[in-house]
Amino acid sequence: MAEVTLIEAVTQALAYEMRQDPSVVVLGEDVGVNGGVFRATAGLHAKFGSERVLDTPLDETTIAGLSVGMAFQGMKPVAEAQFDGFIYPMMDHIVCHAARMRTRTRGRLSCPMVLRAPWGGGIRAPEHHSEAPEALFAHIPGLRVVIPSSPARAYGLLLASIRDPDPVIFFEPKRIYRQYKEEVPDDGEALPLDVCFVLRDGTDITLVTWGAHVKETLEAADRLAAQGISAEVIDVATVKPIDFDTIQESVKKTGRCVIVHEAARTGGIGAEIAANLAEKSLFDLLAPIERVTGYDVPIPLFRLEMKYLPSVDRILAAAQRTLAYR
Repeated sequence: MAEVTLIEAVTQALAYEMRQDPSVVVLGEDVGVNGGVFRATAGLHAKFGSERVLDTPLDETTIAGLSVGMAFQGMKPVAEAQFDGFIYPMMDHIVCHAARMRTRTRGRLSCPMVLRAPWGGGIRAPEHHSEAPEALFAHIPGLRVVIPSSPARAYGLLLASIRDPDPVIFFEPKRIYRQYKEEVPDDGEALPLDVCFVLRDGTDITLVTWGAHVKETLEAADRLAAQGISAEVIDVATVKPIDFDTIQESVKKTGRCVIVHEAARTGGIGAEIAANLAEKSLFDLLAPIERVTGYDVPIPLFRLEMKYLPSVDRILAAAQRTLAYR
């Protein structure tokens, strides 16, 4: 069993599904001959040819429209936006057509497409290259939004996303594309969508997060453990629809909750989770819910970028405030 990075796990999943299903095609800017800006599609053009790995013009609107049309005709397109900040021209086709087609046709048609995009900050890229827009897409009925946090989850969740009969937005946290490796069997086993993953059991506090910040949250849990505090860590993974049952069960056990995400605070997924807990778990809570998030400003360039993103120290401070509440 090979040890692979997250980006290699993405490539592995794409290759596996293309071997198994001839209706799967990959398209985007430079995904073919060059293998993509982050090399996520490296080698696929040589293996499957230009009819299944399509280099498109530098035109995100065309990529999205072509993908929707392919999906309506029985294909399974996996489109790539080079960066999360370049995804906005695609929203017209995604929101007005991909997300609505099953309802519009009363179930006669669906739109089995995946839109992949490198997501989030942490690589000191220019403006529009470091955004975390998951809440924009999670607000749209008919879309599924998935964010893996490890090589194994990237592999299994991407396979499940490609096999899903409806459109999936698949955000890949680029900060951890090559940060570490883990063993990922190339066996075609998908992981379930729409469920949270409990990465660490705990009894004193629940830490909820997704994407690249799973790493910092687990580090915070380790530091809390050194203080004798037992933290449960939950990776949401599918941020639309959210598996609220797992989060509620955890909070019922711990009574305290900190939610961590790198997107801007206002209107973020963390607010939705907090609202659900206020509605369904109010009498289980022993303290106010804390959120550790990005700020309500465009992500700053270069030197200030890591100051914008939640740190282990910020997570610990929120946890300590929650634990101190009486």
